[in-house]
Amino acid sequence: MNLSFSSWQFWALLSAGFAALTAIFAKVGVENVNSDFATLIRTAVILLVIAAIVMATGQAQPLGSISGRTYVFLALSGLATGASWLCYFRALKLGQAAQVAPIDKLSVVLVAVFGVIFLGERLSLANWLGVMLIAVGAVLVAYR
Repeated sequence: MNLSFSSWQFWALLSAGFAALTAIFAKVGVENVNSDFATLIRTAVILLVIAAIVMATGQAQPLGSISGRTYVFLALSGLATGASWLCYFRALKLGQAAQVAPIDKLSVVLVAVFGVIFLGERLSLANWLGVMLIAVGAVLVAYR
């Protein structure tokens, strides 16, 4: 596995690590606050941090250089992210992090299925076996 700064594997592993920390920090964070308000606070922090990164690294682009199609799909992605976060924080408020996080990771299974249906991606038999094992594993980890 290529773990250089320019590899997708490196960034995907970091993403997994930060996602795990997200679950733990969020579970503690929603303890004494409404889950929707907690999501608002989290979102504000993310907005500030990403804005600082984009500005500091000079990655800002003229808004007119972005196509309408791109805006539509980024807006839809933002709406889906917001809905996911609201549901995730509500689930963390009600359940245990060790149960909520694996069920949330069923998104991996759904991405594989949606990728095939909507993006025309192809998965091998071994890939489908992995998807099935992820689904079964997530349910078993969450089962009490």
